[in-house]
Amino acid sequence: MEKQIRFQGRNISYVIEGSGPAVVLLHGFLESKAIWSYFTVSLKEHFTVIAVDLLGHGESEVVHQMHDMKLMAEAVKEVLMEEKISSTVVVGHSMGGYVALQLADKNESLVNGLVLFHSHGKADSDKAKANRQGAIKAVKQSRNKFLKKFFPDLFDPNHVDNYSSEIKELNEIASQMSTEAIVAALLGMRDRPARLKYLSSTENPVLFILGKQDTRMQYEKVLIQAVVPAHSEIMLLDDVGHMGMIEARDKTLKAILHFALRCYEEQAV
Repeated sequence: MEKQIRFQGRNISYVIEGSGPAVVLLHGFLESKAIWSYFTVSLKEHFTVIAVDLLGHGESEVVHQMHDMKLMAEAVKEVLMEEKISSTVVVGHSMGGYVALQLADKNESLVNGLVLFHSHGKADSDKAKANRQGAIKAVKQSRNKFLKKFFPDLFDPNHVDNYSSEIKELNEIASQMSTEAIVAALLGMRDRPARLKYLSSTENPVLFILGKQDTRMQYEKVLIQAVVPAHSEIMLLDDVGHMGMIEARDKTLKAILHFALRCYEEQAV
């Protein structure tokens, strides 16, 4: 079911399906809740599944000139409060993982399990911040040119030609975003704080899903973080870049399903 709430005077769009304990799905930069449609079909058989359009993405409106992770997490929390969700497992892809970490860090009683799907808990390095600034400049100069190049670089370069239709769909979703919305997200990611302290202190289970061919987020660097939580699980995938929900759809779906089931089983003990 498609629904909307008002957040700071703007519309936030989300889908809610199924029944039972909650699983929240948060998409990445330039994506939308539509990225999770295949996952929702299976997950809703076991859970109440909520897929949110993050600020400025999909059908959610721009709220501010910078959408920092705190603001995005607050919007997600408003959705959960609207649906009377008091406990959830949160799955975040890339930027959605940064939002999930923010939400979990500030609302640990609300989040009892976390999936970092091609995501991590470090802040941007100086080099990464400079790259964000370069991306902002490129978007302002030619949004379409920036979008055309963005998605092919997220897939395993050895198999990118196999995903031409998926890349086209992703481009169509992103092309509906305004330059203002794209820049707001880039600024928010550039200035996000590290969440390594949360990862080192949380008792909640954390699942890291990583791609061996991820050129945007090298798995060797994320694995250092993956050993930090008290309960950490790792799924490391070959022939997968930054888009495991497409490149390894069934494997990653199964991993998330069983992880969420275990989180709720442990909570019940």
